[in-house]
Amino acid sequence: MIAIIDYGMGNLRSVQKAFEYLGKQAVITDKASDLIDASHVVLPGVGAFKDAICALKGSGIVDALKREIDKGKPFLGICLGMQMLLDVSREDGEHKGLGLIGGEVVRFQTKLKVPHIGWNEVKLKKRTPLFEGVDDLNFYFVHSYHADGCRAEDVETTCDYGYEFVSSVNKDNVWGVQFHPEKSGDAGLNLLSNFARLS
Repeated sequence: MIAIIDYGMGNLRSVQKAFEYLGKQAVITDKASDLIDASHVVLPGVGAFKDAICALKGSGIVDALKREIDKGKPFLGICLGMQMLLDVSREDGEHKGLGLIGGEVVRFQTKLKVPHIGWNEVKLKKRTPLFEGVDDLNFYFVHSYHADGCRAEDVETTCDYGYEFVSSVNKDNVWGVQFHPEKSGDAGLNLLSNFARLS
C-alpha cells in the first residue's frame, strides 16, 4: 500500500489516480498509523513553501515520516514535496525544510518566463532504479523555485531553463522530483511504476 500524505495542500487525487491506473493501492492520509502500515510513502505538493511546511509540521505526521524513512521505506517527494526535503527555502523569507537532503530552494534567476511551465527534458547524472527503463526523459514542470547547492552525489537529474538546475534528487531510500510524473504521460507512469516496485 502506498501512502500519499495529506497536509491540506497538493493535487493528491491526481497522484492517487496515477498509481491506481498502474494497479497499485494508494491511500490519501493524514494518519501516522497509515505511514507505518504503508510499503511506500509519497509527499506531493503545490503552492508556497512556507504554507506547505507549516501545514506539514502542524499535521503531527513528520516524526512518524522520519521514523519510516529511517527504517528504509521508499519515499518520494513530488514538486513542492521535493523542495520540502531540503534544508531551507528562500521563498518569501527563510524557512527550514525537513533536512533529509542537503540543499536550498531558490527562485529562478533567468530572463525566461517564470514560472517554468511545460515539458522539458531532464539529464541523468546518476542512474537509480527510479529511472530504470525510462527512455523518454521529457517531463512536465510547473515551478518558480528550484533546488540549489545539493551535493553532487545526491543529484539524480538536472534540467535546463536558462541555466542548469537540479530536477531530481536521491539519497538512499529518499527520492525527490521537481516535475510532475502524474502529469507526464508514459514517462511519468513508468517512473511511478518503478517507485512502486522499490523495496
